[in-house]
Amino acid sequence: MTATQTGTESPAVQLPVAIDPFGADIPGESARLRALGPVVPVELPGGIPAWAPTSYDVLRTLILDPQVSKDPRKHWARFEETATRPSWGWILSWVGVINMLSTYGPDHTRLRKLVAPSFTARRTEKMRPRVEATTEELLTALGEAAERGETVDLRAGYAQELPMRIICELFGVPDHLVTEVGTLITAIINTSDQSAEHAASVQRQIGTVLPALIAYKAEHPGDDMTTELIRVHDEDGDRLSDEELVYTLLLVIGAGYETTVNLIGNAVVLLLSHPEQLAAVRSGEIGWDAVVDEVLRVAPPIAGLPLRFAVTDIEIAGVTIPAGEAILATYAAAGYDPAHYGDEATAFDARRGADDSLAFGIGVHRCIGAPLARVEALTALPRLFERFPGMRLAVPAEELQQVPSFIAYGWQEIPIVLG
Repeated sequence: MTATQTGTESPAVQLPVAIDPFGADIPGESARLRALGPVVPVELPGGIPAWAPTSYDVLRTLILDPQVSKDPRKHWARFEETATRPSWGWILSWVGVINMLSTYGPDHTRLRKLVAPSFTARRTEKMRPRVEATTEELLTALGEAAERGETVDLRAGYAQELPMRIICELFGVPDHLVTEVGTLITAIINTSDQSAEHAASVQRQIGTVLPALIAYKAEHPGDDMTTELIRVHDEDGDRLSDEELVYTLLLVIGAGYETTVNLIGNAVVLLLSHPEQLAAVRSGEIGWDAVVDEVLRVAPPIAGLPLRFAVTDIEIAGVTIPAGEAILATYAAAGYDPAHYGDEATAFDARRGADDSLAFGIGVHRCIGAPLARVEALTALPRLFERFPGMRLAVPAEELQQVPSFIAYGWQEIPIVLG
């Protein structure tokens, strides 16, 4: 998967292009890839070859194409190489698992049906009072810090804490495992370390933290989703294997945590960096739904999600993606596409009214927890800005450090003076 592109105004660019494992400049990287075409061969960290769509329409078409699979065991020609290439080990946390994220067809449908009852609109609405109560608890703690004149890390103290508490409550994670669950998810998201040691550490954590949760809930069943999945596993094992139980918990707890952390954190940073838009939100000229939609478009919590696979040769945008090759779901690049969102596509503009972002996916693989993430964001953001109207960033926005990942799009810390 190698090509060379030349132009009259720029030197030759050798493809594939290596994706920055630190995700240091996701908008800039997306622009550079788009200049090479609507779908471009790239190398993921460790040298894993893949195709990266840079066009909204191309990504949407590929996601919805039934000839694009998420099952590496059936459809990735190079899947077995993950066992022999140490620098590819990190990808196993994404494609070496068996859950909704890495299955295709009937297997995906079966696993999704087991989890779907926890994320219905009715169940999500029932959780709203708990989201509101947790938000108030966290705001009270922030208020005490403000009274002491402290600068706070809004990520750790608010954006991270709210979704972690809610998802852990939904799945019955006991207090003594909460920190370990968070550490595991952070390690999986970190794509800056392709060492065999890091990959092995992640696999060890998966093999200890999730089984510990399952063992605890088997002894202490409750009204939670882990207990329900254990019941399905024990009573009807052909619907949920041992591996699927572990990896389904990994996926749903991880997705319910990391995406909402970045959605809330990115929204705060963008609004504080655009005071004129924040004023329009406060006056009611711009609604909070529009803010969330625009954050999802211009700073999606997941910038690029590995991986999908071509079941057959796929002809798209003048390019052939051969059967068996990998495709990166480039949500950030799709949101910056000027062909879809106009010449100012990289600018944050909550007046834009762009409610068609692909940030939560589309079709059968659309994020099952998207409604809960919106409830959390649409509770946390208005209350935060109401409680602390003088809130400001403690450092210039350009000094914030991206989490070390090309997958997640968010900030390691968000230092805030609450005012």
